[in-house]
Amino acid sequence: MENPCSRRALLGATALSATACFQKTKPGFVGYAFVANQQGRAIAAVDLTAFAVVRHIALDGEPSRLVSHVARETVYALTPDAGAIYEISSTALQRARWNALGGQAVDMRLGRRGQSLWCLLRNPKQLVEFRLDSFEVTRRISLPAEPRDFDLSPAQPLAAVSFLDSPEATTVSLESGEIRKVTAGSAINLVRFRGDGRQWVAAHADKPLLSLFDTASGRLVVRLPLAMRPENVCFNADGGQLFVTGEGMDAVAIVFPYSTEVAETVLAGRAPGPMASSPGIAGEPEYLFVTNPRSGQVTIIDIETRKAVATAQVGAEPSHVVITPDNQFALVLNRGSGDMAVIRIQSAARRTRFPAALFTMIPVGSRPVSAVVQAV
Repeated sequence: MENPCSRRALLGATALSATACFQKTKPGFVGYAFVANQQGRAIAAVDLTAFAVVRHIALDGEPSRLVSHVARETVYALTPDAGAIYEISSTALQRARWNALGGQAVDMRLGRRGQSLWCLLRNPKQLVEFRLDSFEVTRRISLPAEPRDFDLSPAQPLAAVSFLDSPEATTVSLESGEIRKVTAGSAINLVRFRGDGRQWVAAHADKPLLSLFDTASGRLVVRLPLAMRPENVCFNADGGQLFVTGEGMDAVAIVFPYSTEVAETVLAGRAPGPMASSPGIAGEPEYLFVTNPRSGQVTIIDIETRKAVATAQVGAEPSHVVITPDNQFALVLNRGSGDMAVIRIQSAARRTRFPAALFTMIPVGSRPVSAVVQAV
């Protein structure tokens, strides 16, 4: 006769073993995704182990941009129309401080030493330094025209600024305030520094063209014709490749900024938009996640082979992608449907030429437009 105690012991051991296996393979990232909900006037804190919103942090304006400061365990939110910056504690999940910038804002960047946020103001036309210790504006640099976009050099205290409907751009010394003008020949949309800061890229607003400028001299280095108007740009992890999408072709242009050439143009779904690249840590392949807002999809491209390996149906009007620091998940904000699609990177990429299955969908709020991720 079978010993019932032995049977129960065996079943118990099996259950414990299954639980242990589940715990080892339990998906998730130990941290939070912070999502700026523009129409909801709030920041959603998403627990990436539970894959659920655990708190909505109300603001007094519509946020457009989030910046993460890992060392301070904070996230900073910009509300452009109100011209204010909010500090969010990434541990307490609540507002800590806020202050006004003194004008309508366009965008913000974290300074290279992590002590300040630099903010571009449209009215008044200024580039301002916002110190994080005192939490107030400490410097104002006047600009010659209404600004459109800006970037900070990773190598020196310098900014590049483009202007609305203007063929001119400027570099601005963040120490002396000295401004140097350059002319690109036609209106400039975006400006981005190369990884070493020695050159910067101007994306033209009305032409399928990139112009590269030498930072030290301000001279034009080269013009690179494209198959599309450059509306969205994204560097890979080491800065050696620049990806460009925009009106004109359903594709991504791959640019080598150090050899100053267009390497290839790769088909990337219908009307490709904003992108993000995975870092490919621990020897894993690097992937480019390209949003297709009109079709509600994301196209996944293997950066090494330059081939589309999968697509994922994610929601209405995907407009922003962020990769978790462990390279495990791509988080896609769907501006139209108010949710966040979670794609497990390796499992999605293995499904070559087939629709990639979503890991989960998380309702986050009204019109999500920006996100950052912090570990805890």
